[in-house]
Amino acid sequence: MIKGLFETHIDVENLEASVDFYKNVMGLTHCYFDQTRRIAFFWVGPPKGAMLGLWEKPKDQVCVRHFAFSSDVDDVLNKSVDFLQAHNLKPYNFLKSDDLSPMVFAWMPAVAIYFNDPDGNVLEFIAILEGGARPELGVISYEEWLNSI
Repeated sequence: MIKGLFETHIDVENLEASVDFYKNVMGLTHCYFDQTRRIAFFWVGPPKGAMLGLWEKPKDQVCVRHFAFSSDVDDVLNKSVDFLQAHNLKPYNFLKSDDLSPMVFAWMPAVAIYFNDPDGNVLEFIAILEGGARPELGVISYEEWLNSI
């Protein structure tokens, strides 16, 4: 019955600021805004494929969440860090090391880089890598991944 994940919702403290972030920084397509209910929705990828909902709440009621944006391998490896830094966002890898390079989750396998939205929600650019899973390798650098295959 399940064919995918259609939508996810997050809490935000300032709806207008979050709409600006997801529209103008992240490049999502704004599809609905309800001033009365203080909610906004965005298409993630092509319209009608997946949706992100933003719900304004008082700061003490904002619950921080995590979700990932599906990306191309080349974008994660070669463009994501520059993109994030150009938008004054701090990229970090899963290990939160000083190295800003995306890391590989060998059990998938996938390469990913993390960052936070203005409310502290943990966001991620992730891309599935070709090849079989290697869970015994854990979380490693992309170079280590290449050397292992």
